Amino acid sequence: MRRQSQLQWKVLFSILLISSSSALAAEDPGLIQNMRQLTFVGPRSGEGYFSADGKKMIFQSERTDGNPFYQIFLMDLESGKTTQISPGKGKTTCSWIRPDQKRVLFASTHLDPALAQKTKEEYESRKSPQKNKYSWSFDETFDLFETDLNGKNSKRLTKEKGYDAEGSYSPDGKWIAFASNRAAYTEKLSEEEQKIFNQDPSYMMDLYIMKADGSQVRRLTKARGYDGGPFFSADGTKITWRRFAPNGQSAEVFTMNVDGSDEKQLTSIKAMSWAPFFHPSGDYLIFTTNVLGFSNFELYLVDAKGEKPPLRVSFLDGFDGLPVFTPDGQHLSWTRRNEKGESQIYMATWDDAKARELLGLPIRAPKMQTLASREINEQDAKAWVQYLASPALGGRATGSAEEKEYTAKIAEAFQALGLVPAEGKDFLFPFTFTSGVSLGEKNTLKFQEAGKENSFQISNDFVPVSFSKVGEFAAAPVVFAGYGITAPAADSQAAYDSYKDLDVKGKWVLIFRELPEGIPADRRIYLNRYSRLHHKALIAKQAGALGLLVVNGPNSSSQKLIKLKYEGGFAESGIPILSISDAVAEKLVKS
Repeated sequence: MRRQSQLQWKVLFSILLISSSSALAAEDPGLIQNMRQLTFVGPRSGEGYFSADGKKMIFQSERTDGNPFYQIFLMDLESGKTTQISPGKGKTTCSWIRPDQKRVLFASTHLDPALAQKTKEEYESRKSPQKNKYSWSFDETFDLFETDLNGKNSKRLTKEKGYDAEGSYSPDGKWIAFASNRAAYTEKLSEEEQKIFNQDPSYMMDLYIMKADGSQVRRLTKARGYDGGPFFSADGTKITWRRFAPNGQSAEVFTMNVDGSDEKQLTSIKAMSWAPFFHPSGDYLIFTTNVLGFSNFELYLVDAKGEKPPLRVSFLDGFDGLPVFTPDGQHLSWTRRNEKGESQIYMATWDDAKARELLGLPIRAPKMQTLASREINEQDAKAWVQYLASPALGGRATGSAEEKEYTAKIAEAFQALGLVPAEGKDFLFPFTFTSGVSLGEKNTLKFQEAGKENSFQISNDFVPVSFSKVGEFAAAPVVFAGYGITAPAADSQAAYDSYKDLDVKGKWVLIFRELPEGIPADRRIYLNRYSRLHHKALIAKQAGALGLLVVNGPNSSSQKLIKLKYEGGFAESGIPILSISDAVAEKLVKS
């Protein structure tokens, strides 16, 4: 059982703890919603863990006739059907479903020769009207066992003297991490260490890893104090656990590599912080702590690097602990215990996007399962919208690095759903497009006058507009065409034609920007629809012009060159278009 040590807290310590708790208190961020109860039978149920597909839960519960201790049960979360897995006698704890969903793991004392006497003593103890403070038994006869999903074909995995429990499978099902104080029975302890161990068997608890068949056992930790509750990260590279101080008065959350290297302490709350569990992304962990008071255990988050202050998750009365995420990360399950000591398992929806925002972590693309195993629901859609609209994707501009990232994630989701590409073997089909414009290195403008050539300076005397044709263009005469507007007659409005009686074929056309000055309001409104530069360029091209020169003109609101900017869906005009300064235009007019 992943519980706190039996050692009592000192009064002075609990006072200091409460006075320092305000730093971690906060308003409810609403990370858990739609809370519902999963178990109802028996006075105590807890420690529920999900199968790899999220459809089953294995848990421990006190509900077996003739046995006061926890037994292991497997529940189908869709039908509610519950099956007892453990033998029905002795103490059991800490179960797990193997990823292939063919076997289950749990710890049990059902082979203890003194089991009958211990069962009798437990019944007698519970008859007493005076209830003792809850504590966990670190029975030296606890061993790890494996059975099928019906509790049959049992196999004993550990046989050493000592408490072997708190086991969990690696994501690939090849390894088991567990806690054990077996070293206390084989190592030579000092007189002081032996004294402490006799009072608190968890003092010599360490983490071990072994093959799923019980072979190749290897010790991972050797620190004095209780190292327990190991869980693998979803990618199988890390293990998280909680380490108690040697005096048993505080515990912190740790992570390490699966080979025992790179131990890292994630919390420094100086409280009873334990039962950590990785979010499937591996980016953060959830755990329980009583930093807000001796008996007020609440759920908290911490980032996987331990760089940010823990974030409070639960704001509920009573004990809230042993939290577990579903494999898809969309739900959270945990154990709730009331003041009477009764406990049951609860479940709620989980807001991963908000958790990441509060922890300062980048949002991640939702993971999808096959359509055969689930339906796309509102929560899936919400998760995708939150991901696509997240600040980290920067607006998802076409052609950006962010766009490449999220399209790849969508392709992964399509594949996970079992969809098939319309063509070929890939969901991604590349295409070309213009995402922006910039000045090239060889923009030049020359003006020939009476055999003399004048050169002009880019960005000072002239600049091409964004939808100008790119290339080299021969010298040709320049024709002035006023405002370059051609508008048909309509209703009470007369026609307007800047090109009337002009031959601009094969020539450069010089025009003013915007509209004629000094015209009535209704006339301005009518001509305004024909005054956009894109339309003027189209008219010039249709008239056969070689290119278009645009000057501000007497009524322009700006005396600067047209700013070079990308204008989205407008295609190249088919002719060169240059914005020129008044000084350049004067030279042309003068000649």
